[in-house]
Amino acid sequence: MNGTDTGAEAATERMRRWRLVLGGTAADALGGLGAADARMDGALGALYDRDGDGPRRGGLEGSAPRVAAWLGDIRSFFPTGVVRVMQADAMERLGLERLLLEPEMMEAVEPDVHLVGTLLSLARVMPEAARESARAVVRGVVADLERRLARHTRSVVQGALDRSARTARPRRTADIDWDRTIRRNLRHYLPERRTVVPETLVGYGRRARGVRRHVVLAVDQSGSMASSVVYAGVFGAVLGSMRTLRTSLVVFDTSVADLTGRLADPVEVLFGTRLGGGTDINRAVAYCQGLLTRPSDSVFVLISDLYEGGVREEMLRRVAAMKAAGVQVVVLLALSDDGAPSYDRANASALAAMGVPAFACTPDRFPELMAAAVQGRSLVSWAEREQAGDGGGGASAGRV
Repeated sequence: MNGTDTGAEAATERMRRWRLVLGGTAADALGGLGAADARMDGALGALYDRDGDGPRRGGLEGSAPRVAAWLGDIRSFFPTGVVRVMQADAMERLGLERLLLEPEMMEAVEPDVHLVGTLLSLARVMPEAARESARAVVRGVVADLERRLARHTRSVVQGALDRSARTARPRRTADIDWDRTIRRNLRHYLPERRTVVPETLVGYGRRARGVRRHVVLAVDQSGSMASSVVYAGVFGAVLGSMRTLRTSLVVFDTSVADLTGRLADPVEVLFGTRLGGGTDINRAVAYCQGLLTRPSDSVFVLISDLYEGGVREEMLRRVAAMKAAGVQVVVLLALSDDGAPSYDRANASALAAMGVPAFACTPDRFPELMAAAVQGRSLVSWAEREQAGDGGGGASAGRV
């Protein structure tokens, strides 16, 4: 094939794409569409076409069978990432949420974190049949997230706990970790004496003798935090499964709910949330203060966009008191892959001024963040290093 043929094919493909982008009469003016492209154009038009400057035409007409067929069409025409974007647009533009209350719709949608957030926000008004279908969808997404995140999280956090709990100068023979000491000194094995010379000792630190790090996750369940709630529920369950940690999970809007008792099942955790309410961060921080009985062995993670509906000054004083008592405190403006979040910049700056970093964190970086926290490392320094590596800004405004 020569360069001319390649250039002609590229021009034809560009024209085809413009026809699909423009749709309707514009596509006809450019020469019309083939049968397969016409079906694709119809699927796009049902969601995105306008009648002049008026409201969107949206040809789905509120019919569950028609919407289910449309969802099937877009799954056959477009890659998964595009399907998820179109589903999210359909939620916003065509009121698809109310149709999700019908069980047959659950089989047609492409499940993802955003869909789970939508289903959780509808949980209180779902009929029982739809609730069971919704649980199946949520369970599938959660299982996928656990497969991707759980092993790495446990490995990284447990490794950090092990390192923070060892010492090179055990005070007593009973404090020596003989298994690690022998492995560390295998190069000093004396075959003629059939023994290992323990040149370096590895011992248990004080924390390994019965004191566990306590991690408290406090999660804002206002509507804008839906994806963060889903990821926090999964991570909370993973951390809760680690015997070397004590994990508490608290969700809040204008009230506070302690979901620690549900951590064995992340789906139960998620259905225990109430997405879409107001926000009283101060009340949540006050509750969590009561959980932190050993401040120097505690990590407090507040996941919130910091739009406070409660008493701002009191919230800041409580966080400062936690910090002064020795609690490792970090604020995540979002725990998701959704891009830069909207957040209260004044509150983020006030927290940063007292040495509490506030930044958005992607799920793949959360295990490393927790590792730094349980080791007692500076979370401000950790955030700054991560943001410098990503080309981000300061700890109060960046994303890692």
